[in-house]
Amino acid sequence: MSETLPPLRLKKNEERRIRAGHVWVYSNEVDNTATPLKAFTPGQAVQVQAHNGKSLGNGYVNPASLICARLVSRDPNYVLDRSLIVHRLKVALSLREFLFDRPFYRLVYGESDQLPGLVIDRYDDICVVQLTTAGMEAVREQVLEALDKVIHPKGVVLRCDSSIRKFEGLDSYTETLGDVPEHIKVEEAGLGFDVSLQQGQKTGWFYDQRMNRIRLRAYAKEKRVLDVFSYVGGWGLQAAAGGASEVFCVDASEQALDRVHANAQANGFGDKVASIQGDAFEVLSQLRVDQERFDVVVLDPPAFIKRRKDNKAGEQAYHRINQLGMQVLKKDGILVSASCSHHLGEEQFQKILLQSSRHLDRSLQILERGHQAPDHPLHPAIPETAYLKALFCRVLPS
Repeated sequence: MSETLPPLRLKKNEERRIRAGHVWVYSNEVDNTATPLKAFTPGQAVQVQAHNGKSLGNGYVNPASLICARLVSRDPNYVLDRSLIVHRLKVALSLREFLFDRPFYRLVYGESDQLPGLVIDRYDDICVVQLTTAGMEAVREQVLEALDKVIHPKGVVLRCDSSIRKFEGLDSYTETLGDVPEHIKVEEAGLGFDVSLQQGQKTGWFYDQRMNRIRLRAYAKEKRVLDVFSYVGGWGLQAAAGGASEVFCVDASEQALDRVHANAQANGFGDKVASIQGDAFEVLSQLRVDQERFDVVVLDPPAFIKRRKDNKAGEQAYHRINQLGMQVLKKDGILVSASCSHHLGEEQFQKILLQSSRHLDRSLQILERGHQAPDHPLHPAIPETAYLKALFCRVLPS
């Protein structure tokens, strides 16, 4: 039990953030005299204590990381073991089963599901698991055992190749356990999408944009739609399902565009969907030169700002891509612009869209704000869990 866990003592007054609901401990908050960080091994279980020795809860530590500890339970009787993971998985599963009628969703979203360092995406009877911290890597086998008990998946793909792992001092690896086919079908709002869990981006699919993609249908009827950074056609095929007259998918990956066409054909939209391979900035520039115009343009790029130091260059990229997107819109067109950069706040993102429209002497109306789907719940004490923004805009002549 908890009395066997070594203590990690915080400095005076440094427990206030933890008491207010946060679960991260930064290295400069630790009382290194009482409990030297260098005495711990990465991933070691600890009891986090206030400066007076009172327990704040149990967690795990990594002396090599700026976020040197994460709380897993405020009850000192619970540690991160198979039993606790089973319980947390069941709690997470109950939410997803309430929200969605088919087993396709993010099952675990790290800190928001009280399992910091763990992400699990479910594809029916296949699960993709990401372990991003030393503490979660240390209980890898317990995670797999708990997942087997709660979900009974036929196969598991370990995609432990996130860049976050290097900040934890962890190696990257991928591993497949059980029966995992080369391609699987994701179901979303009545459509099927063929994706690769081993070779695809992230865990193979982006569940976070689900609600926004479905909402696009309302704007697509009889419209000419351009889906930029299309991947395997998530936005484009929802537009086609909404009655779009034409859909053009743009992506740098030939492999992704092959999947776009296969998915379009499988869903009965083969005659509506075309593709353009190339760098998004270059393709949009050429479409502008060619005087191609679209009723709806969707921009869903990868994160241009991955770290705070990328802010200036990243904001410039958002300016440029949105300006290019607006330049290929018809006079009264719809721009759906998204950002998955946590370091770009929604207010600043909105400002970028406004400045882009004014640079072109266009007027902007924001019709709807979209965020990440509810299988990516926000932790109200951890701003980093809220990262996705999607603005549905009308772009008009001034």
